[in-house]
Amino acid sequence: MVDLSVSLAGIPLKNPVIPASGTFGYGREYAELYDLNILGSFSWKGTTRDARPGNPQPRIAETESGMLNAVGLQNPGIDAVIAEEVPNIAKLFQGPVIANIGGFSLEEYADNCRKLEGCDQVGILEVNISCPNVHAGGQNFGSDPKSAAAVTKAVKAATKKPVFMKLSPNVTDIAQIAKACADAGADGICLINTLLSMRIDLKTKRPLLANRTGGLSGPAVFPVAVRMIWDVYEAVKLPIIGCGGVASAQDVCEMMLAGASAVEVGAANLRDPYACKTIIEDLPAVCEQLGVTKISELTGGAHHA
Repeated sequence: MVDLSVSLAGIPLKNPVIPASGTFGYGREYAELYDLNILGSFSWKGTTRDARPGNPQPRIAETESGMLNAVGLQNPGIDAVIAEEVPNIAKLFQGPVIANIGGFSLEEYADNCRKLEGCDQVGILEVNISCPNVHAGGQNFGSDPKSAAAVTKAVKAATKKPVFMKLSPNVTDIAQIAKACADAGADGICLINTLLSMRIDLKTKRPLLANRTGGLSGPAVFPVAVRMIWDVYEAVKLPIIGCGGVASAQDVCEMMLAGASAVEVGAANLRDPYACKTIIEDLPAVCEQLGVTKISELTGGAHHA
């Protein structure tokens, strides 16, 4: 028997498989397909202070080995999520859930996290710092170590829950950003978010997305994610949630060997809504092939091999 349980900053999960934010909504749709309680956890849709309609259509496009999205953080706002979605999640899933939080100012990040303090089922706050800072010319919080540290400090002052900072890969040195978050008190790191990308339609000679650019996810980004997780694992002594192009149990194990303690599955859910279920079912056999009886033993294993 293989023990699939893992721990993230003291939060126990029955396995390391977590549907990624933005690909799983608030769990309602997938609960019609399978019992969500097989999951380690799930990261809910990026939530901001105010309701957001998102970007104009078209905002999703296929590309080789992946997809582009410029959804634009469409969500009903934090108060509506707490009033309507949190009670519903409790009916669908018994484990700790991960709340993905967006913001456009330090105050908004802090306020959103403070409001979730009373939500017992929220085990981890996953703070998305790929949002533009409206008070600093629109530059993303996650593209500068000082800004990333400032968000970390603001959020840590507002909550007692474990805070995992979700990093943008659109930077020169992701380890430097991770270090800044760690020094500012982060409890963990989540990476990577999507890679800034673009496609042009030859027929119309215009960008495929109304927003012009979007985030690339899917198998194309997996090797980038593995490399960045490796770099961050070497740079900080914090638990890492790995994310980016994971589509199989083998991918989960590879990401854990690079340094991840748990792994999020994103675009694969949109291609096959049973992706996470299949990955969880396949994990014990892959662990046996790798000669481990506890999956947590894989974390960082490639650094010592």
